[in-house]
Amino acid sequence: MEQKIIKITLPDASTRIFEAGTSSMDIATSISAGLARNVLAAEVNGEVWDTARPIYTDATLKLLTWNDQNAQTTFWHSSAHLMAEALEALYPGVKLGIGPAIEKGFYYDVDFGDRDFSLTELEQIEKKMLELAKNNSVYSRKEVSKTEAFEYFSQKGDEYKLELIEGLQDGQITFYTQGSFVDLCKGPHIPHTGFIKAVKLLSVAGAYWRGDIKRKQMTRIYGITFPQAKELKEYLELLEEAKKRDHRKIGKELELFAFSENVGMGLPLWLPKGTALRERLESFLRKEQIKRGYSQVVSPHIGHKNLYITSGHYEKYGADSFQGIKTPNEGEEFMLKPMNCPHHCEMYKTKPRSYRDLPLRLAEFGTVYRYEQSGELHGLTRVRGFTQDDAHIFCRPDQVKFEFINVINLVLFVFNAFGFKDFTAQISLRDPDNKTKYVGSDENWEIAERQIQEAATETGLKTVTELGEAAFYGPKLDFMVKDALGRKWQLGTVQVDYNLPERFSLEYVGADNQKHRPVMIHRAPFGSMERFVAVLIEHCAGNFPLWLTPEQFAILPISEKYNDYAQEVLQALQAQELRGVVDERNEKIGRKIRDAEVSKVPFMLVVGEQEAASKTVAVRRKGQGDLGTMEIAAFISRLSSEVNQELTLV
Repeated sequence: MEQKIIKITLPDASTRIFEAGTSSMDIATSISAGLARNVLAAEVNGEVWDTARPIYTDATLKLLTWNDQNAQTTFWHSSAHLMAEALEALYPGVKLGIGPAIEKGFYYDVDFGDRDFSLTELEQIEKKMLELAKNNSVYSRKEVSKTEAFEYFSQKGDEYKLELIEGLQDGQITFYTQGSFVDLCKGPHIPHTGFIKAVKLLSVAGAYWRGDIKRKQMTRIYGITFPQAKELKEYLELLEEAKKRDHRKIGKELELFAFSENVGMGLPLWLPKGTALRERLESFLRKEQIKRGYSQVVSPHIGHKNLYITSGHYEKYGADSFQGIKTPNEGEEFMLKPMNCPHHCEMYKTKPRSYRDLPLRLAEFGTVYRYEQSGELHGLTRVRGFTQDDAHIFCRPDQVKFEFINVINLVLFVFNAFGFKDFTAQISLRDPDNKTKYVGSDENWEIAERQIQEAATETGLKTVTELGEAAFYGPKLDFMVKDALGRKWQLGTVQVDYNLPERFSLEYVGADNQKHRPVMIHRAPFGSMERFVAVLIEHCAGNFPLWLTPEQFAILPISEKYNDYAQEVLQALQAQELRGVVDERNEKIGRKIRDAEVSKVPFMLVVGEQEAASKTVAVRRKGQGDLGTMEIAAFISRLSSEVNQELTLV
């Protein structure tokens, strides 16, 4: 018999009884008319639904407003449909690909046919979207058969939608309609277009249909929308600030790194200042790792192809790797190293291991290479050659949770040192509906996933769980960090792996004198040096901590007559392991000060006749101005004290 009465459990654990077929919006209205006016979508048993969709069984319900991430995603996906409606109105015959929500906003892939599309046309599309939004058109969901779907888009002549339908089955296909626009879509959507009050189309890019370079290149239009104009204004101001903080711009200004087409796309060149900064980062982590029982190792930049066949990396990532390196010996082939872990497995095997030897913690700042598509490369955040602060812990099964918690604490130590206070730990599990993407037994996967979840709980981390985001060899804990502008970045990662030890036949002799298989923990607190530096630059706008910054001071002689004294000051400061330069250019002192400010040098030491005579320096602090005249020893004491204070807080 059909269920006539359903029990709805709300987030506060309270329950309410409704007739079967009641919608989320009906329930919202029964709670509060004010709440109902602000509900954009609903989570029914953890799945996001349209608010008008009827509920026929007992369910948990969370009503979503603009402050919920899933509501914003639904809002932006609905906005993509609104843009598509505007495009069809303005450009009859246009054909549409896909239009998903992204982290901030949405895009739609569009085929304009033979027509050339210009950036100047974005404004008229925005106006049309706002005009259509005022119609308060309801987003209406309809289940259709595969035959019906084929008939509709065949008549419309849209081959892109027809291709998408080919991969679907009856019972999987839904249409959404708003106003005059109908789209193939699984939803969900907001109740109506009237919620969309502010629109900005941000950029246009080329995008191959379904990511295949052999297919048609479509026009991808990016945009963002908000329920209030002031939110759009705030977002655009944030974008302007983000441009100022762009690590590519600051990295060039500070002479940290560069790229060269002659060297190759996605292969960064670390300049002297950037190299010094990077070496300090490595030294910082290396010292901490030594305290925590890690041994530093070095592995080659290439490895025999069979190494990566054994590990499984060749099967899973071979297509994304650089082509193999053939040698004069027939059948011998090497690859640029895509991962450090297979090399570390071979290091483990160099001698017999006892249970007393474990855990064995091997750490390496190892450079790896992956052939990222050219369109995906972006400054230091997406490159083809990068250095991981990699380590692999080989331990007994009974040591896994303890070691995992220790790694979490190391990641938190790193984040605290660099001012990353706002982050979420993402527990990345395998996709239960598609286990073919992974290697290893169900038993090992279940144990590993449980250990990660318990470790995260015991350390009090704020976590979210994502299915299908695990590595092919094991589940992981990814740290999603928010920077000063509220943008999310994936930095540190920790992974539990029962599979590589099995593939490499790793063993240890237990207390029972029998052979056992160790467990591997993969970890990288920075993630990669390149990505970490990029995120750090944008987080602090290039104003690095005093202990880390490439140049802690600049000595600015008023004229060339005082260059010798400036060099004397420099030697005194360098003798105390402080870092800086002398600006001996034939420029006015005002220009030298401005240039030092632009270069984000924390301290500027002006020297002239009076300073040379009294063996002092006139000190300026970036952002604070004139600090007065100091003896050299007094300035050394001040600068050293600030550095030590920062490191003490770390």
